[in-house]
Amino acid sequence: MLLTISAERSSILETPSDLGFLLHKHPERVQAFDVYGGTAHVFYPEVDDDRCTAAMVIEVDPVALVRGRSGARDGYALGQYVNDRPYVASSLLAVAMGKVFRSALQGRCASRARLAESELDLTIALPAVPGDPDLVCRLFEPMGWDVTADAIDLDATRPEWGAAPLVSLTLVGSLRLADALNHLYVLLPVLDDAKHYWVGDDEVDKLVRAGSGWLAAHPERELITHRYLAHQRGLKEAATQRLIELDDRPVDDAADDAEPDVSRPLVRWRHDAVLDVVREFRPATIVDLGCGPGALLGSLLELHGVTRVIGTDVSDSSLSKAAKRLHVDRMTERQSGRLTLLLSSLQYEDDRLDGLDLAILVEVIEHMDPERLPAVVDNVFGTMRPRRVVVTTPNSEYNVRYPALAEGGFRHPDHRFEWTRREFGTWARQVGERYGYDVDLRPVGECDEEVGSPTQMAVFAQSTTTGGSA
Repeated sequence: MLLTISAERSSILETPSDLGFLLHKHPERVQAFDVYGGTAHVFYPEVDDDRCTAAMVIEVDPVALVRGRSGARDGYALGQYVNDRPYVASSLLAVAMGKVFRSALQGRCASRARLAESELDLTIALPAVPGDPDLVCRLFEPMGWDVTADAIDLDATRPEWGAAPLVSLTLVGSLRLADALNHLYVLLPVLDDAKHYWVGDDEVDKLVRAGSGWLAAHPERELITHRYLAHQRGLKEAATQRLIELDDRPVDDAADDAEPDVSRPLVRWRHDAVLDVVREFRPATIVDLGCGPGALLGSLLELHGVTRVIGTDVSDSSLSKAAKRLHVDRMTERQSGRLTLLLSSLQYEDDRLDGLDLAILVEVIEHMDPERLPAVVDNVFGTMRPRRVVVTTPNSEYNVRYPALAEGGFRHPDHRFEWTRREFGTWARQVGERYGYDVDLRPVGECDEEVGSPTQMAVFAQSTTTGGSA
């Protein structure tokens, strides 16, 4: 079982061997790792000034794999000992990736943090993958991959036997390494459609985490969730409900959903609530702080009286997606003059954002570590000092209405906290008092008599009676 990942030299990746930093595996070493069913070997067959290739080879012991299964039926069936497990990419490879490339899957690289957030020119090759060429293309192409999926003959000496249910797969594209690895982590088991381990409730969390940013809007989402969760209807429904809650789901796609239990996607409720605030106060200059792939920016540009819209994010990849979504390359000079996309962190002062009419933070604060939130608040309310600020965040009391969530669990794997209505109200009023803003708390989404609305909003307006103590 073989996987190769190649990175080309570019303006972003000037030294291709930096791929080793992102994978946390040194190019000058051969490393071995014990994984389920065998041993994974990582080495670099190619390292030069223009290209670097990392390879992972998995040696699978099919006998040990069968003997390690608890509760396996018919343990002496020939098919359990004579099969293609050692050669064909499957859920075994995905599990090995989860162990060997864990930090890379999470996009962590302290020594090359900016590189980890950048799109690289990547080529991924797998000599044998289950599935037919059409299915493979349907799964990988929506994420921006150029896909080459060549059918493999069952026996080259017997052409009359036709093709095996396998393809030789090559993926070429410009993506973050973490995104590329997560695509494989989810889609290889989907193509395999026969996970080698028990699939339980924790698989929903894995799917939501690895699918963040792309799975919610994937045209084959139903097939992917169904197969990844081993055709278990209850788990699939739980995963679908969680995916709909993801903040980076494109609004246009969400609007076309026909989920029986969700009459209106929550992301649309949030965006409409923000747009109502804009219509109410008619700001001319707006910044969407943490804009992600730009789902809200297009709607802001369409509003009458808005002369300038700024979208900021810490991720180059997200800003690139926003530019593609908004067709920046096709905008007229006048249109492009109204939109600015900035690489910027909420934790650091940025004088390009001072004195605007409105700042928007939609589902942003809950992704921050609590100890870092005060610095962000001081930057937004104390340094930037927009005339108004809109903040939305989940209402944790409403989580009991999501059966898929464990008690005390969060709606998204990256959330650091989720507040009750009282906690959010207390925080908002304290911020207002300190920095001189009046606060208006509003529900977002359909209200439940017992637990309130799924999302809560605070609209801050600079007070006319005090300048605040900051």
